[in-house]
Amino acid sequence: MLGLAILALVCALLPGLIAWINLSILRTPEPDLDVRAKVSVLIPARNEAEVIAATVRAALASAGVALEVLVGDDQSTDDTAAIVFAIAATDPRLRLVQIPPLPDGWTGKNHACARLAEAAQGTHLLFVDADVTLAPAAAAALAAHARRTDAALVSGVPRQHMGSLGERLTVPMINFLLVGYLPMAMMRASLRPSLGAACGQLVLVARSAYRDIGGHGALRMSLHDGVVLPRRFRSAGYRTDLVAAHALATCRMYRGFGQSWAGFSKNAREGMATPGALPVWTLLLAGGHVLPWLLLILALCGIGSGTAAFLAFAAALLSLATRAAITLVTREPAGTILLHPLTVLVALAIQWTALLRRKGAGTPMWKGRSYPVGDS
Repeated sequence: MLGLAILALVCALLPGLIAWINLSILRTPEPDLDVRAKVSVLIPARNEAEVIAATVRAALASAGVALEVLVGDDQSTDDTAAIVFAIAATDPRLRLVQIPPLPDGWTGKNHACARLAEAAQGTHLLFVDADVTLAPAAAAALAAHARRTDAALVSGVPRQHMGSLGERLTVPMINFLLVGYLPMAMMRASLRPSLGAACGQLVLVARSAYRDIGGHGALRMSLHDGVVLPRRFRSAGYRTDLVAAHALATCRMYRGFGQSWAGFSKNAREGMATPGALPVWTLLLAGGHVLPWLLLILALCGIGSGTAAFLAFAAALLSLATRAAITLVTREPAGTILLHPLTVLVALAIQWTALLRRKGAGTPMWKGRSYPVGDS
C-alpha cells in the first residue's frame, strides 16, 4: 500500500509541476499596431445550419487586420450553403466555396481545408471549426503573436461550452492534457516534432510555410490535425506555438455523451491510443488521478498504514488542485473539477476502446462519413 501511495503522489506531482510552469507562461496574445497580415478565416462546414450564421458573423466582426472569410460547403444536405450565401450578399468579404465530392484517400475535414486554402488570398490562414465563435480581436491577436515569435503555426484551445454531463465528463481533458502534460517551455525552445501540439478548432498558419509543408494534403488521411499538422511544420524546420485562447474564441464542440465519445474516439489512434503510448498514459493518468481515491477508500476501510493514507490524501489533493487551476484559468465550468477522477476514467476508456477495436469493426461515423480506426 505504501508503494502504491508513493506512486500515486509521484504521478500527481508531475502534471502539477508542468501545469504550474505552463500557466505561468501561457498568455492571451494582444493585437498590435503593426498590421502586416491579411487573414483568411477558413471555415469547413458540413451540415452546420444550426450554428453557421453565428460563426460567420463573428468572423466578419474581426477587427485589426485585413480580412476575408471563406466557408467551404462540404456536400451539406441542410441549409448551410443557403445561409452563407444570404450573408455573403450583404458583405463582399465573405465567399462560399463549394467543396467537391470527397475523393478516395482523404478525410472530409482535411479535404475541405485544402480546397479552402487553395481559394484563399491571405498571408495567414486561420482555420476555424464551424462551431467556433471568434472574438473580434482573435485574428489580429493570433497574427501579431505569429509575427512577434516567428511562429509559422499558432493555436490555442477556445473556451469550451459544455451543456450536458456527458460533455463535462469528456471535453475538459483537452486542456488538462495540454496544460498538465506538455512542457511548453521546452516546446518553445525546441523544434522537436514530438513536442508539436495544436487544437484543431483554432489554427493560424503562415500561408507560405503551409504551402511548403504540403498543406492539408500532407495529412490527408489524418483524423487528428491537432497533432499531425504542427509536427509536419516542425519536421520542416518551422516554429509552432500555443497560446491561451479562452478569451479569443468559444466553442461547443459536442452535444451529449454519445457524440463526445464518438468524436474523441475517431482521432484516438493518432493521439494516446497506440500500443506503446497508452500503457504509459494509463499509468500516468490512472496513477495520479484515480489511484489516490482508491487508496483513500481502502484507508477508510482500515486497509493500509497511516503514512500510506496521508500520501494518498496528498496525491488526491494535488490532483484536484492541478485540475482546479487549469479549469479556472481556462474558464471552464468549475463544477467539472470534482468530476475529475471520472473524467480521467472515461478518457482512458475511450482510448482503450479505440486501441482494442478490430480494424473495420465498429467503424465510427462522423458527419455521415465512416472512418476506419486502424489496426488492432
